[in-house]
Amino acid sequence: MPDAIILGIESSCDETGAAVVRAGEQILSNVVASQIATHQPYGGVVPELASREHLRAILPVVRQSLAEAGHTYNSIDAIAVTQGPGLAGALLVGISFAKALSFALGKPLIAVNHLEGHVHAVLLEQRQSENADLQFPVLALVVSGGHTHLYLAEVDKNLWTYAEIGHTRDDAAGEAFDKVAKLLALGYPGGPIIDRLAPHGDPHAVKFQIAQIKHRDRNEMRNKVRNKVKSEVRDEVGSEVRSEASRSAAALTSSEQNSRPRFDFSYSGIKTAVLRYVETEHLQPSIDQRRKALQDLVNPTFDDCLRLCDRQTLNLVASFQRAMVTDLVTKTLAAAREYDIRTLFVSGGVAANQELRTTFQRAAEMQGLPVFFPSRPLSTDNAAMIAAAAFPKFLRQDFAPADFSAEANFPLR
Repeated sequence: MPDAIILGIESSCDETGAAVVRAGEQILSNVVASQIATHQPYGGVVPELASREHLRAILPVVRQSLAEAGHTYNSIDAIAVTQGPGLAGALLVGISFAKALSFALGKPLIAVNHLEGHVHAVLLEQRQSENADLQFPVLALVVSGGHTHLYLAEVDKNLWTYAEIGHTRDDAAGEAFDKVAKLLALGYPGGPIIDRLAPHGDPHAVKFQIAQIKHRDRNEMRNKVRNKVKSEVRDEVGSEVRSEASRSAAALTSSEQNSRPRFDFSYSGIKTAVLRYVETEHLQPSIDQRRKALQDLVNPTFDDCLRLCDRQTLNLVASFQRAMVTDLVTKTLAAAREYDIRTLFVSGGVAANQELRTTFQRAAEMQGLPVFFPSRPLSTDNAAMIAAAAFPKFLRQDFAPADFSAEANFPLR
């Protein structure tokens, strides 16, 4: 395999990343500029601010990554950049920079799906382990602030293909963590804070029910049928063609209904359940006091947050996290049994959650299923995973055309 040096660039959301990776598995540098301080006052990511911060950070971050790797612009073999999914404005910053760099240097440019990057974050480190041979099929749970997806992953001669068998119908898991933390005035980002607070509470104190999806996503089905009809009608005009398109659409709907089960998620309900608990238990005064106390501190720490949380709040946080973790683990392992999975990947920012890791490892072991996580620095958004995902494309010479652009909703296939 060629010893290719790939410069990866990531700017899909609120972190500007650049990394240099050799042969898809050796990280020579991995630099991330976080925007937490920028978005913290708002309790979530503000897209316009994110784009501006990417503009400020991208050049210094790329220069630092090359310097730490001991490389120059001329010594790299290719440039990889996130095409989507993500915030359109944020993605365009990285893509525009990568395009300019590729054109000026005469280096090939590789467009990478952000979700595939999270899968390769696991592969990147797994290739370096003693157990380097994967058993297929692989099931990948990508769970983060903006995504909750289940993919069946296969590889054939450096061509990775993916089939989605589940996704969230509303809020992503990480989004639910952030919104609950904001509701309880715990700070931002909410996931790491809740992860650290949860061990101090009773996870059985509050009973939460997660929505169980019993039918396919009707909106997804309608969109597929509509796109099928449009494409066939667009090709030729006439009643006969329209009739054939309608028959094809009906056949598509029928085949979808008879296909193997999906394992979709829904987390808007538990977010609302936490809000209702706050209202019925009259927790708002203590939340307001905590918010004001944290705002009065110059640099509030986790210990400050813990000190300002009463027993009822800690129990609520622990119960919320336990319900989220249980749902993610239960549905993922059910999918693994249904599809006879041999290996499980869990990646994305929420994969850094300690209770999620511990529960997955214990439950997967009982099922006889090996489960792999990326290290915590590679769980959150970074450019090393983008460069690693680009390497199989480099081997196939699957380079991006000059006119490609950002795809805010970019399906992984």
